[in-house]
Amino acid sequence: MAEFMTGLKRTDYCSDLRIGDVGREVTVCGWVQRCRDLGQLIFIDLRDRTGIVQLAFNDKTDKEIFDKAFACRSEYVLAAKGIVCERSSKNKDIPTGDIEVMVTDLRVLSKAQTPPFEIVDETSTNEELRLKYRYLDLRRRPIQNNIIMRSKIAKVARDYFYENGFIEIETPMMIKSTPEGARDYLVPSRIHKGKFYALPQSPQIYKQLLMVSGFDRYIQLARCFRDEDLRADRQPEFTQIDMELSFVDMDEIMEINEGLFKRLFKEVLGKELVTPFEKMTYNDAMENYGSDKPDIRFDMKIQNISDLVKDCGFSVFTSAIENGGSVRAIVAKNAASVYTRKEIDKLTEYVKGIGAKGLAYVRWVDEPNASFKKFMTEEELSAIYERLGAEKGDVIFIVADKNSTVLTTLGALRLKVAKVLDIIPDEFKFLWIVDFPFFEYDEESGEWLAMHHPFTMPKEECLQYLDTDPSKVIAKAYDLTLNGTELSSGSMRITDYELQQRMFKALKLTDEEIEAKFGFLVEAYKYGAPPHGGMGIGLDRVTMLMCGTDSLRDVTAFPKVQNASELMSACPSVVDDESLDVLGISVKPQE
Repeated sequence: MAEFMTGLKRTDYCSDLRIGDVGREVTVCGWVQRCRDLGQLIFIDLRDRTGIVQLAFNDKTDKEIFDKAFACRSEYVLAAKGIVCERSSKNKDIPTGDIEVMVTDLRVLSKAQTPPFEIVDETSTNEELRLKYRYLDLRRRPIQNNIIMRSKIAKVARDYFYENGFIEIETPMMIKSTPEGARDYLVPSRIHKGKFYALPQSPQIYKQLLMVSGFDRYIQLARCFRDEDLRADRQPEFTQIDMELSFVDMDEIMEINEGLFKRLFKEVLGKELVTPFEKMTYNDAMENYGSDKPDIRFDMKIQNISDLVKDCGFSVFTSAIENGGSVRAIVAKNAASVYTRKEIDKLTEYVKGIGAKGLAYVRWVDEPNASFKKFMTEEELSAIYERLGAEKGDVIFIVADKNSTVLTTLGALRLKVAKVLDIIPDEFKFLWIVDFPFFEYDEESGEWLAMHHPFTMPKEECLQYLDTDPSKVIAKAYDLTLNGTELSSGSMRITDYELQQRMFKALKLTDEEIEAKFGFLVEAYKYGAPPHGGMGIGLDRVTMLMCGTDSLRDVTAFPKVQNASELMSACPSVVDDESLDVLGISVKPQE
């Protein structure tokens, strides 16, 4: 049976002990990382969330304790009391490598079966098995360090906002379903049968109401829920550092958030950030990088060569331009040795998979070899090479199609090629994206839809186009990106009742829809709404980037996988008929 810790109280964490503690009596607790039996000596590496310390046992000192140590196995839970001693054979690879604890009292608090995988820092165990036994995976130091860093980031953020006059206010978790851009997770009501709460995609409306209420600086670490397709940097439930400020302009909101990141990186990573961060318009980001969250750590900008090829003999180029599209290119410097014809064929299949019709290229080894060479003159080809700044050793990738396809394809290709060439510096590059279009045209419906939520303020000079030319309306919206990842999105808000009504009408919302979805907010605006704006920062994404990992699953304690299930507890799961009957719900059989 496991022993209780009678008479033993932990005095130190494992990794806190140093050479200055030699001679001190300590008690440490944790899990057995490994045991080494050297005959008359046994060494146990004891692990807790801070790291490892070596426990030493000598059969000549205390045979009973020695026999206990001999029986210990991996992942047993121990409490050990002893004297800190200087090690004769030191280990420079761990912080406690100069010392060990010569154990005088040992308690086996819990025995353990052999785990389904070894608890080590670097593991080749497949992720699905590790997520099934997530409580074991969480014992691994890299994952623990990530979770601890997330906690520290949250604390530093709270401290920063408190010091800058923000008030932390919790908003409801069960709310009215309103359109936010993704599907809601719905919660059925037992009392109001046939009606549903929604889990918040963000606290957007509530934080605007708090501004109307006079809480001029609001902050919340808000849990948010979105029923959308998952990927490495997206989970169905996530945490947002959510804020809203009254009586400020866009520049002030940016400044306070730059201060937050400057503080975070200094206190958590010991890095000094240079502020203000660079700004780029949405149009420039799309034109040069094919993305509204560009990674600006490397160059390889998209260049337009439509004017050079509009009259050439290559129909792929000319037809794209005639149909209102364009021909654009990126240049991969010194890439000819990496991108052989076989590798370029793989890239061609890749771009077809993301919507392009094909990929033209020039591979310059000794002489430039263009895939479309027979359709163009030497003068036309030379003009392209000169425009693009291409030279021997380079590879040019060209896409011709409608503008949206060309830009997004080359934007994705730019990132893929840069990773293969290993030309992305290991640094942090923040970037504000501003001047977003207010509307985006939906080709399927033929309608102009809001690119942001309908409470976003348009720029004053664009209001004249609200009813006549939606393409010219620019939003007072801003995103903060880091190394090609969107960290946050925000905007100034509409507070004028009449303007809000115009915006609803521009979005083709009927009076009934406005009242049903936003009636309480519109009503609040009638009673004096201050000018305000805000943003929400993805805490999980910030942590992911600061930890140097590429998946939110590495910084989330109990994450979901791509199909939105959680492997450890096997959820979602079937609910019994009795529980459904109470809610007045029946499940439609799957066809």
